[in-house]
Amino acid sequence: MSTSPLPKVPEEQGKSPPNLTLKELATQLNREQRKIQDLLSSLGFALRSFNNLNQLLELIPLMAARVTDAEAGAVVLCSAKGQVNMVKLYCPDMTWQSALESYLPSLGSIYLDLHPRVDPWVMAQNTPILVKSDTRGHLYVFSRQSNYQWNETRQKLLRLVADQTAVAIENDALSTELKRKEKLDRELEIGSEIQAHLLPRNCPIIEGIALAARCLAADRVGGDYYDFIPISGSDKWGVVIGDVMGKGVPAGLLMTMTRGMLRASVLRKDPPAQVLQHLNHVMYADLDNSSRFVTLFYSEYEPETRTLRFSNAAHTPPIYWNAEIGETYLLDTPGMLIGLEPESLYQESELKLNPGDVVVYYTDGFTEAADSRQVRFGEQGLNQAVRWAVTHYETPDQMLEYLFDQLRQFCPSGNCSDDMTLIVLKAQ
Repeated sequence: MSTSPLPKVPEEQGKSPPNLTLKELATQLNREQRKIQDLLSSLGFALRSFNNLNQLLELIPLMAARVTDAEAGAVVLCSAKGQVNMVKLYCPDMTWQSALESYLPSLGSIYLDLHPRVDPWVMAQNTPILVKSDTRGHLYVFSRQSNYQWNETRQKLLRLVADQTAVAIENDALSTELKRKEKLDRELEIGSEIQAHLLPRNCPIIEGIALAARCLAADRVGGDYYDFIPISGSDKWGVVIGDVMGKGVPAGLLMTMTRGMLRASVLRKDPPAQVLQHLNHVMYADLDNSSRFVTLFYSEYEPETRTLRFSNAAHTPPIYWNAEIGETYLLDTPGMLIGLEPESLYQESELKLNPGDVVVYYTDGFTEAADSRQVRFGEQGLNQAVRWAVTHYETPDQMLEYLFDQLRQFCPSGNCSDDMTLIVLKAQ
């Protein structure tokens, strides 16, 4: 690389200093120590006070030059992948600055080289800037003095400034990451509030049945879904529970989409099997692109005939308690996951609810919950809890609270790995 020649150093600058007395040497040494202390104190103050890393980096080359008695300084920073992304120069001598600037691209391109290629009569020294053992740049000092000595003291001082620079870089990275996390936390909080408003705030009053429901998300945003949907033009109600595979924000977004699509499908007033078929058809492309699927159990209750019609898209079958017989059964029909096959067909079934009958809808997060020994609560554990609840409590709210209490006792740490949702429906 061709560069303009640097101006020659005046001869008197290269002459040895005259002999000094011991007192003069002591005074000079004390003055130098105070100067270094003041400079390093200023650097520490800047490190504490500057919120902008770029402002601090403007100061670093000056500090490096001052503490080492050099005439110019430069800092060259790079990314974690080694690409140069910033060069800062301090050079008060305008007659020398332009020539020194011409070297900076060369210094930047070979900054990992401990001996940068500069003209022999220009003294250049550098030290790496290390962040967690990774080289994130180099700090350079330059002198035109022929008698300039790169002694151990100056090396340590430049190392100290480089370490302070590394601290500033790391603090800036931590601050940026903290701001990113704070922003994400705010967004998650907003998402959680929106999702909470999409779930029913209260269970509806429906002739012939009483309801209780609760959803606990493993994260602030979850993929479980339940809903009570009035079917316009009739006294029927849709009772639905679903689970998007996975958890967190992606599952929460798909849950929100599922809710909207299902409510639109219910407006068609189709029977349950056709509701799921239409929902699968319209959601297939989006779910296929996301590599996620939805399990869904959709049922319709008709108060006039006390009939519950239902269809299942591979969801965990609800537990049905037949009060007259005193036994539990699973409500299930054949059907594929929503989003697995575009032309999936679904079947449906129905049963008549008599007073005292109970249907418990749930998501697999409830049965997948495990204790400290990794033993699952399981379908059998839930079934036993349901049998006890329906024979000892009168209201769905009491049954719901008992079932969650049993889970808390089984898994006291509360470290459940998935969202958990329960709906308790009791015929009156």
